[in-house]
Amino acid sequence: MLPAIPDLPLARQFASPGPILVQIGPFTLRWYGLLIASAVLIGVTLSQYLAKRRHVNPDIIGDVAIWLVVGAIPAARLYYVLFEWSNYANNPGKIFAIWEGGIAIHGAIIGGVIATLIFCRLRKISFWQVADLIAPSLILGQAIGRWGNFFNSEAFGSPTNLPWKLYIPPSNRPPGYGNFEYFHPTFLYESLWNLMVFGILMYLFFRSLRGLRLKTGTLFLTYMVAYSLGRFWIEGLRTDSLMLGPLRMAQMVSLVGVAIGLFGLAWLYLYRRSLPDVAPPVTAQEPRMEVSKR
Repeated sequence: MLPAIPDLPLARQFASPGPILVQIGPFTLRWYGLLIASAVLIGVTLSQYLAKRRHVNPDIIGDVAIWLVVGAIPAARLYYVLFEWSNYANNPGKIFAIWEGGIAIHGAIIGGVIATLIFCRLRKISFWQVADLIAPSLILGQAIGRWGNFFNSEAFGSPTNLPWKLYIPPSNRPPGYGNFEYFHPTFLYESLWNLMVFGILMYLFFRSLRGLRLKTGTLFLTYMVAYSLGRFWIEGLRTDSLMLGPLRMAQMVSLVGVAIGLFGLAWLYLYRRSLPDVAPPVTAQEPRMEVSKR
């Protein structure tokens, strides 16, 4: 039994209104899809603005965004399906029902990094400079996208009686938790954490325009470390983690992300060496990075 904590009016109202925003005949608009689309649109707009401030052609962001969507979303779904194959083996038609939820952000990051690397190699532009311009938008998009979990009543944590507890309907409760009504809103914890990381990255970006000397790749590596630290902690509260045997995959990948990020930052600032790249970055004194038309 959980200790009794007095209910607050707001706590009793903290429940998803359902996954569907609008339904008119055969047309259905789901919150999940709307939030993902909004995150992409806001992210592209923000990264283009940051590119202009960095004297980088903003059209590059529009071009790489297409690669990111093509690379990240299928990879995010594939990652999730592979670890939840037992739920899809007998119902393969559900594999493509991405609007119902079930995408893994780590899969999206892996797919997005691969797609961006290919794009930068083909266009002969700096991967790390593009990654720095995308990092703030990426973490902001993650903060927005997490609210899709709220509307789908998924990605929640263990049972709790805290005032900000989240009501989960019986059909969405995991096995063994049918008698519990309220759970940790881990989607909210991660959304707030991501907003904090977004604030840190934006602060560093604008400070770099006012004299703070940041090496190329710093923002993306900082994103990897900061996001992964929060995800490792929050994942430990969840009841629906993707598992590899007894291990939570998100925690394992988060530890790898922290290690890579710290190693990269040490490489830049302790060893004072540039990160391996497919092309040199554009500096503020050089012409804008242009997309090759060949």
